[in-house]
Amino acid sequence: MANSYFQFKQFRVEQGQCAMKVCTDACVLGAAANLSESTRLLDIGTGTGLLALMAAQRNHSVQIEAVELDESAAAQAIGNVAASPWPERIKVHGSSLAQFASTQPEPFDYIICNPPFFRHSLRSPDAARTTARHTAADTLSFEELTAFTAQYLTPAGQLTVLLPPPEMHHLEQKAALGGFFPSIQLHLHHRLGSRANRHITTFTRTPEATKNYSLAIYTEAEATYSPEFKALLRDFYLAF
Repeated sequence: MANSYFQFKQFRVEQGQCAMKVCTDACVLGAAANLSESTRLLDIGTGTGLLALMAAQRNHSVQIEAVELDESAAAQAIGNVAASPWPERIKVHGSSLAQFASTQPEPFDYIICNPPFFRHSLRSPDAARTTARHTAADTLSFEELTAFTAQYLTPAGQLTVLLPPPEMHHLEQKAALGGFFPSIQLHLHHRLGSRANRHITTFTRTPEATKNYSLAIYTEAEATYSPEFKALLRDFYLAF
């Protein structure tokens, strides 16, 4: 059983009421996204509030809004934010993205998202976990994500998304129809020498050659974190 909380250096994430717990891939997303110039950030599908909290720690001036469809997860995210050092800079909305859009929020210069992604795999009997992990008619679709971004991302803004490679290819196709193109792509490997099992891609409105990078979480032995991973997460993980 997963722990009921995950302790980081500057904040604690309670996760007992969330279908999707803190995971390594999401931590890489939160640490790798280039937030240095961001002043207004939106975290879509915040879950525990992890990415919003990581963004608040990394950028001391950014104002953050976070959207979460699942009622229990949204309540837990609100609690995690309240207990963090940055409650005044993060606001969690317990709503769907469509409901949030109906409030006509001010534009964001950064949108970050770890969306549902298993379009073709077996769905979990746990309804909440299925919502968090699988795209479906009643969850966030790539089309909805792209349409929202087109309307609420500033002209020079960035969208960064974490997905498995096949799903990222599908998103890239949908994003191109909405006028968004990959500018940076991080290929995330479980261990050195293995195939990439996740892509972290940043989209902008400017068509340009994609800058590609790779990161392995573990060394070839798979018992030791890679130096690159430790350097990326050293401000967050207690072990480093």
